[in-house]
Amino acid sequence: MAMLTKHIQVHFFQLPSTSFNFHSCNHRSPPRISAALSFRNPDSRLIEARKLVDDFDPQIPLEKALTPPSSWYIDPSFFALELNHVFYRGWQAVGYVEQLKDAHDFFTGRLGNVEYVVCKDNNRKVRAFHNVCRHHASLLASGCGKKSCFVCPYHGWTYGLDGILLKATRIDGIQNFDENDFGLVPLPVATWGPFVLLNLDGKLSSKPDVDEDKVAREWLGTCADVLRLNGVDASLSYVCRREYTIECNWKVFCDNYLDGGYHVPYAHKGLASNLKLESYSTELFETVSIQSCKGGGESKGDDIGRLGSEALYAFVYPNFMINRYGPWMDTNLVLPLGPRKCLVVFDYFLEASFKNDDSFIQLSLEDSESVQNEDIILCEGVQKGLESPAYKFGRYAPSVENAMHHFHRLLHCNLTK
Repeated sequence: MAMLTKHIQVHFFQLPSTSFNFHSCNHRSPPRISAALSFRNPDSRLIEARKLVDDFDPQIPLEKALTPPSSWYIDPSFFALELNHVFYRGWQAVGYVEQLKDAHDFFTGRLGNVEYVVCKDNNRKVRAFHNVCRHHASLLASGCGKKSCFVCPYHGWTYGLDGILLKATRIDGIQNFDENDFGLVPLPVATWGPFVLLNLDGKLSSKPDVDEDKVAREWLGTCADVLRLNGVDASLSYVCRREYTIECNWKVFCDNYLDGGYHVPYAHKGLASNLKLESYSTELFETVSIQSCKGGGESKGDDIGRLGSEALYAFVYPNFMINRYGPWMDTNLVLPLGPRKCLVVFDYFLEASFKNDDSFIQLSLEDSESVQNEDIILCEGVQKGLESPAYKFGRYAPSVENAMHHFHRLLHCNLTK
């Protein structure tokens, strides 16, 4: 079992008749698109949304600060602003490297109105593209699995796993057409530890490769080594995925995660009985916060329990959580589906020595499911309260909710750029 480090340095936040087969042609790389991507079209409603940003002042000290207003959690124009300024900029966790273990493996996803596909090509290079056919905009792939090429289900246009257009069906008579201009639109992709990351910022799309050390610094800042030392790495075995659609704004779920264990003794009594809540601590890094707590359950021989001797809960801005406890690691990816709905994707990983212990795995997943169901009730209740005319602002509990305040300050910083 990986043991958690005892000392963590604090780094505070700063602000388809005739088919043209191009397989034997001398191809150029797929064209790169400009920063003016369609998913970042301006909208007049965003002007009003920007005014709402100023209803939160990140410079007020935690002890005196008001929380962001309820409009941040319910206003449709504010949600659109967040997509543009938060999710369509910077590195986002979208999957894990075991999904791309072999050549031809792929998986798909959606963030906002961006459909993407990530794959490992014939040369085992990880690539990512907008999952959209360049002919008439059909989605190319769905789900995950293996493909030697992407064939559009609409008209049969075919693309290599490197994004190059291999075949365009029934285009005899077409003029002013260069196949090299109609490859899949690429996206910057990188990996760190067990995770696959994408960057939807069009300004980076012209770069064929990325510096993964630089990506780590941008995504995790100085926290990368801390996570490695605490067992967040690619050595763990993948177990399963659980998905939860929750009727709340995506930030409500994040806030719930970031309250420093405040709600645990009230809402998660079973979990609380296995934690020494008085040991709860929070450390802030540039774009990461780490909450940690010692386990309170007693070990019996080789039975270390699900939580082990200490638990680490890392929040990676804006929407990714890494939880390392006992022999387990699970990740929570919060995907916004609208102003009052989100999808939370849980992926579970386990140390190799436990991967054949079916009973332990089943009991651990049941315990985890119980906690998630309790959190869903809380988050959906909060969302209803946020929509009430009785609530506009709240306050922070300074001794425990500094990670939440840190999250809100990072949001404000992105939203004002």
